[in-house]
Amino acid sequence: MGEGRKEMGIPQLLQFNTLLILGALFIGIIASQALSSNFGSNSFPITLFILALALGLLVVSADFFIEGAKGLARRGGIPEVVIGLTIVSIGTSLPEILVTSTAAMDSSSNPEIADFAIGGILGSILVQITLILGIVALSRGLEIRPSWLRRDGQVMMLSILLLSLFLLTDYSLSRLEGIFLSFSYLFYITWLLYNRKVIQKEEDDSNVNDLKGISWTGTAYFVMILIGLSLAVFAAHHLVNYASDIAYKLNVPHSVIGTTVSGLGTSLPELTIALMAARKSQGVAIGTLIGSNITDPLLSIGSAAIISPLTITPEGVNMIIYFILPSTVISTLAALMLMRTSYKFQRWEGLLLISLYLVFLMICEYLRRTGF
Repeated sequence: MGEGRKEMGIPQLLQFNTLLILGALFIGIIASQALSSNFGSNSFPITLFILALALGLLVVSADFFIEGAKGLARRGGIPEVVIGLTIVSIGTSLPEILVTSTAAMDSSSNPEIADFAIGGILGSILVQITLILGIVALSRGLEIRPSWLRRDGQVMMLSILLLSLFLLTDYSLSRLEGIFLSFSYLFYITWLLYNRKVIQKEEDDSNVNDLKGISWTGTAYFVMILIGLSLAVFAAHHLVNYASDIAYKLNVPHSVIGTTVSGLGTSLPELTIALMAARKSQGVAIGTLIGSNITDPLLSIGSAAIISPLTITPEGVNMIIYFILPSTVISTLAALMLMRTSYKFQRWEGLLLISLYLVFLMICEYLRRTGF
């Protein structure tokens, strides 16, 4: 009996600590805003500090949402492997969904926000398939499950190519295209649920260790979802506003800020979960990243385009269409090719992917300085 209380106590303590962190970040943003109003809007250090707090709140609240969603799904009897491919991938993509949706709301009054939203999604995909996957492979060599590539790897590549096709046609995403992207994702999720028994058998219970957790009431998990989602929406709104403010002050294109700062920051949940998964079972870490890279080009940007059509500004066309978009597609193809080499991901391949991302950043900075 005492052992049971010990097992329950540690996860509960972790969730309590997470609540304290969420409260501290939320209060920190409010207090910093009050301080900023006293010093005026030109206080650059305070702006940077608020941006860092918003990014931290976005990541922690999204993780809190994930835990609540997973727990509620477990109590509803959904197989854990399907939870990993659906709720976890949506949950880890929640920062991207909220940032792009929030940006879409503001794009009508500030057209450059569309560059931030589109750049953020492409940057998130690029970060996950190069830097984050590289870090996971570097920390622990991975065995690749062929089923991940046959099923989700191909869907990921098709999703990115579909988004690329829409962006290349007229440098924009219309509401109709957003609806098509979103419904494509819903079709994918429906297919997963319909074939959940087959998928469960293919994965050989690979997600069981990763998705186990404490058994709370459905009400407790629902409250976790509400708190996580509410704070994530609050954080996403501030992230977009202050990132845009920094772009103006530094004269940095919104597409670059979205691709680097926002793209890297909103991908932190994937990094955390992938590293944790890699220690427990082979294939789950890569599955997490692939699942998220299906959610981002379909649901995340699709829902944003439904809220408000996104049009790349003339200033952002060169950077997004001729550099960031091709870099994302090429990097994804390179990662998939490396995965297929004997279905193993060795440490040197992880280092290669990390180097690929660092080269991208250097070229990005060079193009920014030369006014590309």
